Amino acid sequence: MQTLWFKTALIGGRWADHVRLEISDGLISAIRADVAAEPGDERHAIGLPGLPNLHSHAFQRGMAGLAEARGPAGDDFWSWRDLMYRFLDRLGPDDVEAIAAQACAEMLEGGFTRVGEFHYFHHDAAGRPYAAPAEMASRIAVAAEISGIGLTLLPVFYAHGGFGGAAPGAAQRRFLNDVDGYAKLVEESRAAVSALPDAVVGVAPHSLRAVTPEELKAILPLAGTGPIHIHIAEQRREVADCLAWSGKRPVEWLLDTVQVDARWCLVHATHMTDAERIELARSGATAGLCPITEANLGDGIFPAAAYLAEGGAFGIGSDSNVRIDAAEELRLLEYGQRLRGEARCVLGQPERPSVGASLFTGAVQGGGRALGVAAGIAPGQSADIVSLDPHDPALVGRKGDQLLDSWIFASRSGVDCVWRHGLKVVEAGRHIRADEIRQRFTTTLVRLLAA
Repeated sequence: MQTLWFKTALIGGRWADHVRLEISDGLISAIRADVAAEPGDERHAIGLPGLPNLHSHAFQRGMAGLAEARGPAGDDFWSWRDLMYRFLDRLGPDDVEAIAAQACAEMLEGGFTRVGEFHYFHHDAAGRPYAAPAEMASRIAVAAEISGIGLTLLPVFYAHGGFGGAAPGAAQRRFLNDVDGYAKLVEESRAAVSALPDAVVGVAPHSLRAVTPEELKAILPLAGTGPIHIHIAEQRREVADCLAWSGKRPVEWLLDTVQVDARWCLVHATHMTDAERIELARSGATAGLCPITEANLGDGIFPAAAYLAEGGAFGIGSDSNVRIDAAEELRLLEYGQRLRGEARCVLGQPERPSVGASLFTGAVQGGGRALGVAAGIAPGQSADIVSLDPHDPALVGRKGDQLLDSWIFASRSGVDCVWRHGLKVVEAGRHIRADEIRQRFTTTLVRLLAA
């Protein structure tokens, strides 16, 4: 058994002082508040639950910053996607493993302790399945093991290039499966993560444009009780194409066609009508918000103020991994609402006026649910814990919810240590295997970008 003692810690969404945590086999076995530290306790000032990162494409960390030059006709999501396709054509299994390990290490350094890897990159450069269909998924599992991050693996079903079963493009050849091939991929993905502590496997129809209604119906049972994730309503063109195909908008079509419940995570859901937004909030599904990527790609701004007022669940994700920063995802979520509404402190809730606390606790709860785990600091749960640096200039003299407000809105980093399933993986703000992971990443990227 190991013990951690915090001067103050966020337990069950509320602050407690002089907190002692007992950890056995990676799980929190006991929590006591208002107690003195005992000999042998590892002592820290500020304790938080780790944040779930509910949506990531880890390999895209390798192309971060390479799509920031304006083209002659302007740029949008679709021109960015073309560049992404060209980048992934260079990647083999070893490359994906090296890039994913770097991305996961950075996630942990920023306060994320579990990642939902929306993994759609399955085949070789010619579009042929590897001898082991889950070869690429197994490399994500290895990256999770190397870094120590918790993993919810979401193998993606991708069969078409547009609504109504349109033929895929040549650039999508590394993604494609039929229903039988996908069932095999999910089965082998479960085997690939079996050695990881508390790993979860779900299913992920890529988007309504990549799956027919019949295929969607066929693959959903493969989730069992696990999570179901889907990209939806990210771009206005996607909405227009869905209307042309079905007469309905994407979120409307999904809610009308399948039983969307708490297992579901609708990633982005940026462009909704009021009626769609209200029904999504009522469904129990989680809105998977990725503010840094949504800003980088020019997607638009999610209607968070109204959605949260209606009781909607949300979590945050790093998506394209152009920048990996848990606090910045939360900060940008609030700032987008401020810019759109020309107001301040928009997402603070009546029962909890602190914007930082409202965002953080909402993202822990919604993100954990979306990734198929119980998140937070509680007995019986995985010891996924973050300590903040009390000497950070932005945190000096703060207490209670001021700590979250100041970490999210004023700190440049703030994370001191991170424990994942009871093991310390970050110390003094740096991953314990950072040098090894970064060297491999550097060697990989130098070779890839010279090709």
